Amino acid sequence: LAPTIIDLLRVVGAWQLLSPIEQAARRCAADTEPSVEVAVSPAANRPLLEIRNLSFGYLGQRRPLINHGDLAVYYGERLLLTGPSGGGKSTLAALLSRLRPPHAGLLLLNGLDQYTLSPANWRRQVVMVAQFHENHLFSASLAFNLLMGRQWPPREEDLREAERLCCELGLDDLLHRMPAGLGQRVGEGGWQLSHGERSRLFIARALLQQAQVIILDESLAAVDAVNMRATMRCVLAHAPTLIVIAHP
Repeated sequence: LAPTIIDLLRVVGAWQLLSPIEQAARRCAADTEPSVEVAVSPAANRPLLEIRNLSFGYLGQRRPLINHGDLAVYYGERLLLTGPSGGGKSTLAALLSRLRPPHAGLLLLNGLDQYTLSPANWRRQVVMVAQFHENHLFSASLAFNLLMGRQWPPREEDLREAERLCCELGLDDLLHRMPAGLGQRVGEGGWQLSHGERSRLFIARALLQQAQVIILDESLAAVDAVNMRATMRCVLAHAPTLIVIAHP
């Protein structure tokens, strides 16, 4: 009996020592879980999108690709980021849109950090448009592919806005050629789009989501010079805040 009591006392003593650690671990785990949806509104006196002391690297790299980086983007700004291949431009875009988690540092959207905003809420406000071969076209109607960021089925005004935006992006000829217009099935088993048409569709999808920040990560690589000018005019007119990533 005596050894049993001693063992029990040891267990109790150990628990008293470990209990604060266990409780702290639970708090940390809870803190890393994004909270419920939080409304995000831009403020003029602080950055809309910000990174502080951010670091990220890929497995096997000797040094982090991004090391203690800082960046502040204010509402309404238009930024152009250029650099050589492998310099971390696309990685930065993925971090800003929370498609990748940073290894260290802080991401803030209008003063709220990545632990406060859920990933889904963040991505509704910050949208990255990748190159056409890294984006996805669903086997569904053109309208569905355009209006994924809004309620479905769409309202009549949503469809009108989608059609108007397509025309601004130079896709009016495509709409006229499609027998069903916005109702035309695209993707696998449907109407086949060129690389340039797909690229502009993905840009239209991002703009129609009504996000606060649009990030174009070499999104115009497959668009010809004439349509590129029309596309950039449209993006500059409709994107509240814009980050364009391109090769020099």
